Amino acid sequence: MKLPELKIGSLIAKIPIIQGGMSIRVSTSALAIPVAECGGIGTIGGSGIPVPELQEDIHKAKSATKGIIAVNIMYAMRDFYELVMGSIEAGADMIITGAGFSRDIFKIGKQHNIPIVSIVSSPSFARLAEKLGAAAVIVESTEAGGHLGTTEPLRELFPSIRKVVSKVPLIAAGGITDGYDMAEMMDTYGADGVQIASRFVLSKECSVSQEFKDVFLQAGKEDIVLVSSPVGMPGRAIKTPFVDKMLGNEDISAEACRFKCLKKCNYRYCINDRLTASQQGDVDQGLVFAGANTYKMKEILSVREIFDRFIEAAESVYKEKKGDIVKG
Repeated sequence: MKLPELKIGSLIAKIPIIQGGMSIRVSTSALAIPVAECGGIGTIGGSGIPVPELQEDIHKAKSATKGIIAVNIMYAMRDFYELVMGSIEAGADMIITGAGFSRDIFKIGKQHNIPIVSIVSSPSFARLAEKLGAAAVIVESTEAGGHLGTTEPLRELFPSIRKVVSKVPLIAAGGITDGYDMAEMMDTYGADGVQIASRFVLSKECSVSQEFKDVFLQAGKEDIVLVSSPVGMPGRAIKTPFVDKMLGNEDISAEACRFKCLKKCNYRYCINDRLTASQQGDVDQGLVFAGANTYKMKEILSVREIFDRFIEAAESVYKEKKGDIVKG
């Protein structure tokens, strides 16, 4: 059966896939444009970069596609509101935000007529987001890459949130690697769509270094671990020499913080430096965030090929959005 469209506010994505907004400079316009062209929601990772650079990338994306371009911005960023306003001024279609919870962001969304999508990991925050005016809610589970807000797996967390969110689309995120996972979350669990991040790192268009992609390709299940982030949240990453030092309690502190990018930071190491290092190819000194099921992905595809495979697999088994798990 054909997959349904995903409507968020006045925007309609023909394919119910949101590409995760991975920072720093992992999800750029180079990735967001082809995702939007394929009918999904292309997302630029807006955290940890200067506002002018972000605006330039949004302009580039909006000039290249008539599809939907979102920007993902962590609430934990010190310049959160500047990044949000800069994204709106540059013409972003949607703001996606997580890693903390902002009440004021919904007022900004209403004032500027732009949908605000909240990433949550608990029923209480999901309920609050819907009440305050979120245009959609993304349920992010422990299988996700990067910063984590829960230890609950997706198939346990999602039903509890599905029960309390009924007025806006609810998106499943965390560990989704193929169209069969997608169809299961939509058909059995009642999701309105899915957010996918790690699968898009292994795309030809993703602008990370080849060394970064090689770490993904070579990772085994045992190589994907939880690390401590200066943000104050656990993060899921692939083992690198830097991560081994971290796990071994070696001194990994930076000489100085150049960015002052976080509202709260324990300064154990500079996450901006470490994410940038791996993005540019220095994976030995870098931090490589990845989802729990990254080890299942062993080839680099074009964004078009990723969409085609997801759609073909999902539509081969998708029946209708029944939400049997919730109803049962």
